[in-house]
Amino acid sequence: MTERPSTPPRASHPGTLPRAPLTPEQVRRTEESRLKAKALRDQRVTAERKAGTAPEVNRTPSGFIAGEKRPISAISTSNVPHTQRDARNSNRPDGNGGFTKPPDNGIQAAKKFTKYIDYDFSKMTDTKGGFLTAEDDPHNRALHTPNQEEKPAHMTLREWERHQLLKKLREQKAGPFEPGLSVLKGQVAKKCRECGSLEIDWKWDEVFGCQVCNACKEKVPDKYTLLTKTEAREDYLLTEPELKDESLLPHLEKPNPHKATWNNMMLYLRYQVEEYAFSEKKWGSPEALDDEFTKRQAETKRRKEAKFKSKLNELKKRTRVDAYKRSRQAGGGGGQFGDIIGTGKHEHEWGRSVENPETG
Repeated sequence: MTERPSTPPRASHPGTLPRAPLTPEQVRRTEESRLKAKALRDQRVTAERKAGTAPEVNRTPSGFIAGEKRPISAISTSNVPHTQRDARNSNRPDGNGGFTKPPDNGIQAAKKFTKYIDYDFSKMTDTKGGFLTAEDDPHNRALHTPNQEEKPAHMTLREWERHQLLKKLREQKAGPFEPGLSVLKGQVAKKCRECGSLEIDWKWDEVFGCQVCNACKEKVPDKYTLLTKTEAREDYLLTEPELKDESLLPHLEKPNPHKATWNNMMLYLRYQVEEYAFSEKKWGSPEALDDEFTKRQAETKRRKEAKFKSKLNELKKRTRVDAYKRSRQAGGGGGQFGDIIGTGKHEHEWGRSVENPETG
């Protein structure tokens, strides 16, 4: 146990010896005298209170007698009145004579953050124009519909991952949901149009109506590659209504790999696009498609040249007009383009000076 700090002894005068420490017997007698004096004082104060002649007691601002030890009940926080200002509590005046209840953690925000609002972004909907909550727009049906992609509360993370995997396999018709692995009575099993294999891509069969296996798709890329909408429009000169008609050209939609917020990609099967483009409904043959492509290229080039010539003629006209204006301003009689006409400065000819007799 560390010793309590004490007042250092007085500096002894030169030539005097320091005072010797008190003996235990002296300390005992001093303590007995102090206790006897305190008991006598308490008896005198009690007698004066009963007689009504007690002197005025010197009390501290907290209401206690100066020099008297406070009891433990006085400093306990269990019975502190609400009107007492205590820095240990986070009570704030509410304007009605009382105090507000402190928060659970006992911490209040700073004054400049009193208008701060805490939002839970997990309960918000991204409307691509800002985050909205059901409290902000209670009549919006899109905000009240539950998001099917969120994990339900009653499912664990492992169960949710298994559910997502089964959902993906069901959409792709792969794994246990592949129709080719089941025995279908009364139906003819579909085979690959190239090699006759039963392991066809059921996704392509559902979207494009094309029975082909994955191995043949890699062996014959000229027929079974996927074309984007831009490639089908520019290479085969197809129009927008023709590409949107699913009965005419079925397509597969996938998320845009460049940006998630852009529209989905529309992928077309090459041999289906070529069959329609080379049929009598469109161009008739590959040669006719090449002739149409060449014709459009020549028409585009002719329009660019005509536009360039038109702008060049306008430039020539503006140049002639500017040259004529410059010649008129310089006082000349005209000139060719590129000639130096005048100096462009104002010149004034002064006459003979005349003296005014009045002003000198």
